[in-house]
Amino acid sequence: MKNKVLRTSISKVNELQFRTGIAQLRSLVFRDDNTATNKEKFPWAPFKAMVQKEISDHFRNWRFIILFVLISLACLGTLFATLADGMKAITADGSGNNFFFLNLFTKSNGTLPPFFGFVGFLGPLFGISLGFDAISSEQQRGTLSRIMAQPIPRDSILNAKFLAGIIVISVMFFTLSFLVLGSGLIAIGIPPTAEEFMRIMVYTVLSIVYVSFWLNLAILFSVRFKQSATSALLGIAAWLFCTIFYPLIASMIIKAYEPSQFASPRAIYFYEKLKFYLGQFMPNELFDGITSAILVPSIRSLGPLSMEQLQGAIPSSLPLGQSIMLVWPQFTGLLSLTLLCFLLSYVVFMKREIRSRG
Repeated sequence: MKNKVLRTSISKVNELQFRTGIAQLRSLVFRDDNTATNKEKFPWAPFKAMVQKEISDHFRNWRFIILFVLISLACLGTLFATLADGMKAITADGSGNNFFFLNLFTKSNGTLPPFFGFVGFLGPLFGISLGFDAISSEQQRGTLSRIMAQPIPRDSILNAKFLAGIIVISVMFFTLSFLVLGSGLIAIGIPPTAEEFMRIMVYTVLSIVYVSFWLNLAILFSVRFKQSATSALLGIAAWLFCTIFYPLIASMIIKAYEPSQFASPRAIYFYEKLKFYLGQFMPNELFDGITSAILVPSIRSLGPLSMEQLQGAIPSSLPLGQSIMLVWPQFTGLLSLTLLCFLLSYVVFMKREIRSRG
């Protein structure tokens, strides 16, 4: 009798252990799934918080407010000066260009540069101002090591800085574009055509990519150097070199290879090709070429053309798709430079040793 009771107790204990083991295995499997899911979703919460904080810091920063007001006043001043001049600069010209709203971005009354000229000149300063102290200021204040002590991936910090800058730049340029469209609508009294609206939107997106290059370049200097003043000076130096000094160097090289007035058409053609290719190394030259082809539909080529290519050509406006194909090499080069700067910033930041100030 005792043996029977003992065997019954042992069987119950074994059954209980088996059920406990199954329950533990089941909980382990489901816990792993939940843990994996949490690991996949976890970085988005701090990443979103960092992006929101960076955007808030940018919009509350006096440096951003001053530059935004400066660029807005410069661009809108050009627009209002053109509209006040009897709209002579935005009427249809002899080439059959009837894109009135596009002329608001490209034409001027002569007293001020056109809208896209101010964007190409002041846009890099805006991008540099957003990124020159992105990482170096965090390290100087001692907050970078505190952020790194949190359970978040290191690359989330750099990605949040870049994404926040892109969002701020996008808000600024879309605001300016819609302000110009609204002002033109009030002055002219007719809405833009679908072709004009799409070209303006494409130009706005390309402007964002152009300013993003300078943002990434400033972030690269901020990652590489510990002092914010050093990265700011390097960013401004790079902007001055691309805007002022490189055109002077290129003009000296072009002057040295200038053919004589008795040169053959082939020699003149290669000379013009040299001038064109020397200008394709700088991001501002790439942006100027892209802007010209997108906002002026009558432009059919960005480089020199031979007499064989000009034969049979009909002067007319290109559709938007053909204009995009025309500037695709320049856009690819500008986008490649932007991604290259971001990649260098990413590699340098991931390999950088970060220590606390204490």
